Amino acid sequence: MKTLAESLIRAAVETLRQEGVLPADFEPRIVIERTRDKAHGDFASNIAMMCAKAAGMKPRDLAEKVVAALPPSDGLAKTEIAGPGFINFFMDEGYLARQLQALIGDPRLGVAPAEQAQTVVVDYSSPNLAKEMHVGHLRSSIIGDAVVRTLEFLGHKVIRQNHVGDWGTQFGMLLAYLEEQHAAGNTDDALALSDLEGFYRAAKQRFDESEDFAARARELVVALQSGDEHCNRLWQTFNEISLSHCQAVYDKLNVSLTRADVMGESAYNDMLPGIVDALDAAGLLTEDQGAQCVFMEEFSNSEGKILPVIVQKAGGGFLYATTDLAAAKYRAGTLKADRSLYFVDQRQELHFRQIFTLARKAGFVPENVSMEHMGFGTMNGPDGKPFKTRTGGTVKLIDLLNEAEERALALVKEKNPELDEAALQEIATAVGIGSVKYADLSKNRISDYIFNFDAMLSFEGNTAPYMLYAYTRVASLFARGGVDPDSLSGEVILHEEKEQELAAKLLQFPEILQSVADKGLPNILCNYLYELAGSFSGFYEACPILNHDDAAIKNSRLILASITARTLRTGLDLLGIRTVERM
Repeated sequence: MKTLAESLIRAAVETLRQEGVLPADFEPRIVIERTRDKAHGDFASNIAMMCAKAAGMKPRDLAEKVVAALPPSDGLAKTEIAGPGFINFFMDEGYLARQLQALIGDPRLGVAPAEQAQTVVVDYSSPNLAKEMHVGHLRSSIIGDAVVRTLEFLGHKVIRQNHVGDWGTQFGMLLAYLEEQHAAGNTDDALALSDLEGFYRAAKQRFDESEDFAARARELVVALQSGDEHCNRLWQTFNEISLSHCQAVYDKLNVSLTRADVMGESAYNDMLPGIVDALDAAGLLTEDQGAQCVFMEEFSNSEGKILPVIVQKAGGGFLYATTDLAAAKYRAGTLKADRSLYFVDQRQELHFRQIFTLARKAGFVPENVSMEHMGFGTMNGPDGKPFKTRTGGTVKLIDLLNEAEERALALVKEKNPELDEAALQEIATAVGIGSVKYADLSKNRISDYIFNFDAMLSFEGNTAPYMLYAYTRVASLFARGGVDPDSLSGEVILHEEKEQELAAKLLQFPEILQSVADKGLPNILCNYLYELAGSFSGFYEACPILNHDDAAIKNSRLILASITARTLRTGLDLLGIRTVERM
């Protein structure tokens, strides 16, 4: 519906250009807003005010010309000019019903595949394999995954890139400690690495306490980077066990990442010398205290001092910046990305602005490839600081998810004591994991938020339990009425205001998904689903369904309920949240 209004205005603007009312090269940005008061129509546009100066006319006079130039459409009932020149659009009720009619049996719910499908490379999750995944990895993993699912649903080719930290100086320390464990007769690597956090702490303690151990760790770093077979074997053992920990978390979270999506820092190791050489050849490198740096005037601190991008240390080692430049080049050149999205902590904003700028200056990434840092805020505890254990330690993500399931199980048992254990566990898993994910996804990713189990497990407000219950409430209609929702057909009738409101909300689904894909903001979809559930609730209370005595109206309202259920289920699935048929 919004797209229709936009296309009508675009056609009118083109007509006015041809008539000389607007300059031939004038390209206004067309903005369509939904009205808050339906007495002012369904949509409104300020196009006349935006174009008035270019046309040399008063906005209201130009608005009359825009309305006169609108092409005929069976979707438009009428237009009105309001105030200084707003154009209000009243959409045709019959058109709304016909649009909804087309959704019956449509598995895509009116979402057309992208006309120009893009290759989109998405960098998300990216845990450090030196430790188990902690709560700090939650946001990148689930926000990135929701956007990935949405992009794929829209028909784009998505290449997942789990840029795990599997390289660098800390691995010398870990390999040295694993080597010591072998020397002491502890050869069961799976047992030794079963507690990655404990293993890391023990290795760090040895590194701090023993100069001999530290020296051996540094030797192993050099040997690993030089391709030593022994070091490589130990490193692969460590990574294999570490990655299995990650995959267990992804599976529990219902995140679509697999082992095939891992593209760690180590994968770019052979490219790094060439990256530095290319920067040198382009005249971008400056040696500073033995290190190879790039100074770009665009990036300076408050004192006017240019902030360098260091790509090679004085000792010859490479840094994260070098690896990120290699990754940007690989994604643009080898993977042929049209867009590269990076779901990484907002605190890395400066780093990525520097990397993106430098990648273009060096010719690693052409101008037609979009590089976008989809930064996010932190998940905080009640004190407003990053979420920690009671003792101040890092919270393992798997422990958080297990606790969520346990809390949800207790809640579900209280509400459904008659259900068997298997059914209770299925619902508890959906509610527990879904609550953690939805509480995060429903917030604007740029914002910090306070983690609170009680709030996220509530059945009131914009929460996963409320949304899952809303879905089961709609789905239960068909069981109670003995109706197969897939067999519904017939005419959609929209006489009542609440029917029209629900229909209009359902037809917003395609534009909502496009916004999520464009902006990388899953909260847009969460807010829409919450509003849709509210619209259905208002419709359900005002419009009898199963006990209505008019068969045609009853059938139409069942169709509305069916499309609502499918939209809720599809939307939650795109967020990576499993639905259940009963609560």
